[in-house]
Amino acid sequence: MSNSSSISQFLLLAFADRRELQLLHFWLFLGIYLAALLGNGLIITTIAWDHHLHTPMYFFLLNLSLLDLGCISTTLPKAMANSLWDTRAISYSACAAQLLFFVFFLSAEWSLLTIMCYDRYVAICRPLHYGTLLGSRACVHMAAAAWASGFLYSLLHTASTFSLPLCQGNALGQFFCEIPQILKLSCSHSYLRELGLLVVSAFLGFGCFVFMVVSYVQIFRAVLRIPSQQGRHKAFSTCLPHLAVVSLVISTGIFAYLKPPSISSPSLDLVVAVLYSVVPPAVNPLIYSMRNQELQDAVQKLVTGGFS
Repeated sequence: MSNSSSISQFLLLAFADRRELQLLHFWLFLGIYLAALLGNGLIITTIAWDHHLHTPMYFFLLNLSLLDLGCISTTLPKAMANSLWDTRAISYSACAAQLLFFVFFLSAEWSLLTIMCYDRYVAICRPLHYGTLLGSRACVHMAAAAWASGFLYSLLHTASTFSLPLCQGNALGQFFCEIPQILKLSCSHSYLRELGLLVVSAFLGFGCFVFMVVSYVQIFRAVLRIPSQQGRHKAFSTCLPHLAVVSLVISTGIFAYLKPPSISSPSLDLVVAVLYSVVPPAVNPLIYSMRNQELQDAVQKLVTGGFS
């Protein structure tokens, strides 16, 4: 019987056993990773460069892109390296660091998406108070609160998870270090403490979800009362990308953690993990730029100005 003190490394789940498929996965994830770096990096650079985009909505979008870059950079490079070098090993300390940063970026992103919903609510439902409620200092404080709460949350979960005695081997059923997979290695009922923290976290996350639903009900009611079609279109163009990103995060997260055990399998768990940890950071820049003409124009000016 081994415990956590005797474990020096974990074994991650391999994408494939055949060398050709391993290399295929490497090139596929390299393409996704480069697309995420390019898309999010372009949004960050454009918002920082164009002073017309120095507004609360784009300030929060810049923070979202930073979190997306951090989230995908925590899991994908190690998975690509394992596929390239045909290995599954990750050290105990690297696994703890990966879990810490992944939970940090993911929870901070959920907090930031809630703040971005509040930003859209104030902009559309209480436009006369927008400058007061969302001044530059208030925006910085809210963004800092999202980052700080995410870090404290991840620190609590990481400390709780890695304080558990582990006696079920060191093989994880996922391509990165994930709390549910580590709990499966714990002894007897020692995992119940961390399970309780996860339940409390789920209730907090559900509270944010309820807040966003109520806010969007008010937003859509206000938008439908706008007399001009152009005004309604502009309001929808600023809300629908955020709603699409929230829907993507919620749907993939719920399916990952709340799917029935009867349909669970290593291959399905692997696909679902890719959907909620890799896909959102890669497609969020595309979602936000598709219906946002102002952002598209700014990106075009930045690119053409850079080449010229």
